[in-house]
Amino acid sequence: MRALRILLIVAVILGGLFVIADRVAVGFAEDEVADRLRTSEGLATTPDVSIKGFPFLTQVAGGELDDVEIGIEDYEAATGVSGQNIRIDDLNAQMRGVAFTGDYSSATAATATGSATITYAELLKAAKSVESGPVEVVPGVTATIVGLSDGGNGKIKVEIEATVAGTKLPQPVSVLSTVTVEGDTVKVKADSLPNLGIDLADNKMRTVTDFEQKIEGLPGGIKLDAVEAAKTGVEITVKGSNVSLAG
Repeated sequence: MRALRILLIVAVILGGLFVIADRVAVGFAEDEVADRLRTSEGLATTPDVSIKGFPFLTQVAGGELDDVEIGIEDYEAATGVSGQNIRIDDLNAQMRGVAFTGDYSSATAATATGSATITYAELLKAAKSVESGPVEVVPGVTATIVGLSDGGNGKIKVEIEATVAGTKLPQPVSVLSTVTVEGDTVKVKADSLPNLGIDLADNKMRTVTDFEQKIEGLPGGIKLDAVEAAKTGVEITVKGSNVSLAG
């Protein structure tokens, strides 16, 4: 019995040492991946990296991690226009089946899914009327988008400031719009035309109400999958395959 107790004590001690070594190793790996991801993506801050699953060391021995979570607080995505980026907030991605080299210089996920947010203030910059100024929708009538907000039920509320015969309307008029994604582009389209008290040409007014924003160069080559209007902005989901975390 004494020998058995000694063996049990030794086993517990060794098990504890293994757990400590495993957690130290996973912490080192998370820091390495985070640093390399920051460098490869040109990030302003170091992202959060969390390697899931236990034990970590047995995953290392197999050369593949089951589950890695990446968190990037602010990401500047390209828009296809030179010198113009769009800020994406709270980009979180879950990577599955991450194969890596021994020095973590290269890591690639078999699949990735994630989510992020584009604030309404940021999306407002994409509206064509904001960039080019008021648009003459009919002779003597100009209009421009001045605000975006949550319209409820998955819609965006678009506020439009209009001037009729040189007189600005006392309050902006608003329309509810539907947001969709097509390829690498977020599109906003009004469900109906705003009521300015006059007849409007549909195609001309939609140059104000409808706009789109291209989003390119997301980390690791992940792509837009879906969008939905929410309280603080447009929530996007992303997905990808053979996604590069480093290297």
